[in-house]
Amino acid sequence: MGDMANSSIEFHPKPQQQRDAPHAGGFGCTLAELRALMELRGAEALQKIEEAYGDVSGLCRRLRTSPTEGLADNTNDLEKRRQIYGQNFIPPKQPKTFLQLVWEALQDVTLIILEVAAIVSLGLSFYAPPGEETCGNVSGGTEDEGEAEAGWIEGAAILLSVICVVLVTAFNDWSKEKQFRGLQSRIEQEQKFTVIRNGQLLQVPVAALVVGDIAQVKYGDLLPADGVLIQANDLKIDESSLTGESDHVRKSADKDPMLLSGTHVMEGSGRMVVTAVGVNSQTGIIFTLLGAGGEEEEKKDKKGSAAVPPVPGAAKKQDGAVAMEMQPLKSAEGGEMEEREKKKANAPKKEKSVLQGKLTKLAVQIGKAGLVMSAITVIILVLYFVIETFVLEGRTWLAECTPVYVQYFVKFFIIGVTVLVVAVPEGLPLAVTISLAYSVKKMMKDNNLVRHLDACETMGNATAICSDKTGTLTTNRMTVVQSYLGDTHYKEIPAPSALTPKILDLLVHAISINSAYTTKILPPEKEGALPRQVGNKTECALLGFVLDLKRDFQPVREQIPEDKLYKVYTFNSVRKSMSTVIRMPDGGFRLFSKGASEILLKKCTNILNSNGELRGFRPRDRDDMVRKIIEPMACDGLRTICIAYRDFSAGQEPDWDNENEVVGDLTCIAVVGIEDPVRPEVPEAIRKCQRAGITVRMVTGDNINTARAIAAKCGIIQPGEDFLCLEGKEFNRRIRNEKGEIEQERLDKVWPKLRVLARSSPTDKHTLVKGIIDSTTGEQRQVVAVTGDGTNDGPALKKADVGFAMGIAGTDVAKEASDIILTDDNFTSIVKAVMWGRNVYDSISKFLQFQLTVNVVAVIVAFTGACITQDSPLKAVQMLWVNLIMDTFASLALATEPPTESLLLRKPYGRDKPLISRTMMKNILGHAVYQLAIIFTLLFVGELFFDIDSGRNAPLHSPPSEHYTIIFNTFVMMQLFNEINARKIHGERNVFDGIFSNPIFCTIVLGTFGIQIVIVQFGGKPFSCSPLSTEQWLWCLFVGVGELVWGQVIATIPTSQLKCLKEAGHGPGKDEMTDEELAEGEEEIDHAERELRRGQILWFRGLNRIQTQIRVVKAFRSSLYEGLEKPESKTSIHNFMATPEFLINDYTHNIPLIDDTDVDENEERLRAPQPPSPNQNNNAIDSGIYLTTHVTKSATSSVFSSSPGSPLHSVETSL
Repeated sequence: MGDMANSSIEFHPKPQQQRDAPHAGGFGCTLAELRALMELRGAEALQKIEEAYGDVSGLCRRLRTSPTEGLADNTNDLEKRRQIYGQNFIPPKQPKTFLQLVWEALQDVTLIILEVAAIVSLGLSFYAPPGEETCGNVSGGTEDEGEAEAGWIEGAAILLSVICVVLVTAFNDWSKEKQFRGLQSRIEQEQKFTVIRNGQLLQVPVAALVVGDIAQVKYGDLLPADGVLIQANDLKIDESSLTGESDHVRKSADKDPMLLSGTHVMEGSGRMVVTAVGVNSQTGIIFTLLGAGGEEEEKKDKKGSAAVPPVPGAAKKQDGAVAMEMQPLKSAEGGEMEEREKKKANAPKKEKSVLQGKLTKLAVQIGKAGLVMSAITVIILVLYFVIETFVLEGRTWLAECTPVYVQYFVKFFIIGVTVLVVAVPEGLPLAVTISLAYSVKKMMKDNNLVRHLDACETMGNATAICSDKTGTLTTNRMTVVQSYLGDTHYKEIPAPSALTPKILDLLVHAISINSAYTTKILPPEKEGALPRQVGNKTECALLGFVLDLKRDFQPVREQIPEDKLYKVYTFNSVRKSMSTVIRMPDGGFRLFSKGASEILLKKCTNILNSNGELRGFRPRDRDDMVRKIIEPMACDGLRTICIAYRDFSAGQEPDWDNENEVVGDLTCIAVVGIEDPVRPEVPEAIRKCQRAGITVRMVTGDNINTARAIAAKCGIIQPGEDFLCLEGKEFNRRIRNEKGEIEQERLDKVWPKLRVLARSSPTDKHTLVKGIIDSTTGEQRQVVAVTGDGTNDGPALKKADVGFAMGIAGTDVAKEASDIILTDDNFTSIVKAVMWGRNVYDSISKFLQFQLTVNVVAVIVAFTGACITQDSPLKAVQMLWVNLIMDTFASLALATEPPTESLLLRKPYGRDKPLISRTMMKNILGHAVYQLAIIFTLLFVGELFFDIDSGRNAPLHSPPSEHYTIIFNTFVMMQLFNEINARKIHGERNVFDGIFSNPIFCTIVLGTFGIQIVIVQFGGKPFSCSPLSTEQWLWCLFVGVGELVWGQVIATIPTSQLKCLKEAGHGPGKDEMTDEELAEGEEEIDHAERELRRGQILWFRGLNRIQTQIRVVKAFRSSLYEGLEKPESKTSIHNFMATPEFLINDYTHNIPLIDDTDVDENEERLRAPQPPSPNQNNNAIDSGIYLTTHVTKSATSSVFSSSPGSPLHSVETSL
């Protein structure tokens, strides 16, 4: 690095520089050049590289980096590169300021109405009526001059309380946003990428990548920057996120070397030199465009004027016309739409979760009821006043009295609005948010990193978990424990001396060369610990086997470095094997292969005997071997891997692209059994799940016997139960009809008993998950959670209600598709997630139970009070205070209850369970009856009981009465004690159980009590309170404590007797599914939103037809939806397309449903379907386990395996 001296000078690239001019900072390329280069694809790009740099290594020289050693890890140099070429970081959009949030909170309709009313009332209170008598008793009560002056206080107080409510809401939003940002940055810091610096492999955070870095690209990566390939093995990339093309693109250094950020590596591995980072990378450029388009979007979106779904900037401008035409589609339902728009704005823009669907529906219903009640209240008050004043007293309307009358009308209007304010449970969205945010924060400690808030609550309803085996149920620390070498089955590691040198040598080479060179075994970090396994765990086990045989893999790899490998067929879920070809000194080739034993042994024609010589290996020998070696290993729960090789002589170089020819006619060297021990805590966790009514299923790519053995160890299957363990092929045979299409009825026969699905392809996993979710057979719809770590699990993770990705072993693709990341890859964390999820659901039910009681009582009191006494016993400001305590504080108090183990003792609620159960309905109505009885007693005979002046029929600006103060105080006391009752929703007796484990709850109850004392004693005119004596206070408290006693009375009434009680708050029912929703398929839209979506669906269909170019937009649509929900994912490069659009029909084209290996055997059987042969080798039959694994395949499945591209296949896929 010659010119480090200049590094202090800042170089700014000049785009118009000539190529031969001295380049930026002594590097041979300018930023603009590299940007222009990355715009090209395929042949054009190669041509440009040749013209400008000679070849890729020429480009590396210009960037002053070495293709093999990478950059020198020198801070000055790295810093300089960042200055010239930018950082690998896209600056996030500015968070909303507190003032913006305040402004948004002010947009609430009811609050606006209140503000207007308060301002009118304020204005009028300053008007003094002219004649005392002219306007009748209307302005009576002005004996005390001071009181008349105080008329403005009520208006001011209302304004003040509105300000309080707004500030509280804004603060909540602000803290929520802050949490999201924290979460987001945490997710980003966790994403690391492998680069070579100083010849060492390093894991660096994605943001630390610089131009000129040499990065290792492997299966499952999400590329963090643009680059040019230096060397690749069988590399295939899914570029749909940028181009919308679903087919995987083959990349190679001599055909198409351009790798783009934001794309997913689907197969293979390679090395690339980074050429563009951050805002200069392809993703970054698009984001910058989006950022510009996004600003105007947001403005439009807020006004609700654009009812068009937010499409990224580009589409919006071009299709402005279309957007206009589409408006009328909706205006038909104009009235309700506004209200829905409001509701919709509160919830995140992602599909609504089960809970949000139910809540939105409930809130809308309650809101409508409140609106009707408040309207009636206002009408009655106005009529009563008009009739009394102008008809009964026969007064005439005098011009100078108008303001006085208007003042009355304003007062009535305010009463109506307060009824509405109390009726609308705006605390609901707040309670959900608080509860979820609290849970998410706490779940971090339980190793659950939640990416989508609602996943947390959906988890509580989970009825089925489909789990991977490796790494989730097992420790993912694999070791070879048995082997079959040279005709001998060793139950433990053989002594090196016991093996023929030839076999040993072949074995060491086959393992060392035919595995990813990134996989290594490193010495332990501290004394006495186990050696560290880096990379693919199965390969680590094999390398460990080499070390156990007292040999070393490193010298072999040094002798044949990675770039000397002639051809590599990397592992993928279809091949289930990996092969590497090297050139021999004599000019011939040798191919090493390793893979699943039953697949590879079918391709073996020879085997090495004990002297290391070849002997024939016929199908009959293979069956013997399966029976005597492989099945016993599998029944011990071992994975069996076969290692084989093949030599090609110098003259006969095969056609390397014809893989089936090349990887055939092999010679088996060894079969090893790899143990992956079950995690010690898993059996207990699975027992908890089963007790909680959750079915655990294991879906694995392993051999069926291995899978069954592990399932039995974990307790997924118990002896004597009636269940199924199927292989992928058999599963497909059972669920498909003659045409090879999947039928839901057939699936419904299989899944309820299925516990283990072995040798399954990603498509099988997706089919199973989709089948269980769509099934309507049971008494309730299923909610399915899925765990996955591989790229191929993407579709299933996206389809599932909750997708768990592995934080340690998981690939980036899996993490992108998931909802929750398990930071410790452990199944027990899933059980914790279930506990938290159920807790969220219960918290919200508790809050609802409390809130609805208050709503019912307050509305009825205000309504009847207004009708009978022309004045609401609870004043506007008091109502707002009650609204504040019951909405904001109660949601805080009840939503932060910590979960208990007892949550895992009940069955899950499922999709169709209503929010408000019968028991809750009983509690709500029961407590409402008690409270109403008390309040009406106080209202009509309270003055006699306490021997005070009656507060009824007081004139306009009269001083507050003790009578009404007592009513207000009693009302609040009853709410406070009822809040304690609301802590239990399943009819438990002890409501104090665990109350001290929730300090927030105690603080809020005591705090509210304290403020209430202040309001009553010193609130005076603004709160319409007059101070109470100790005796009166004790009576209020006594009545409040009565709530707890009454709660016990209610608990004694058996719910089953009350048939008349209705449940409320169902989710959208099945019968409400419209064709549109079924057509959408990908999105479950809840009922309240469906009308809104009708136009949108048409609009999207139109859009997609107008131009294919918008496929790019479509790819972004998902990330934009999320962007609106999580403030910055929109501009964060790692969340680029926070959900890669895994449309399964694009995805399946290149995954044959059944591995292709058996095609040849089946070809001849295609004509005549055969009866399945009885199962010869099922060791589990005697243990009373009902199993069916058929050795043969039926005709239909072989049709499939024969041609993935056949019309049948595509019919199936599109279904």
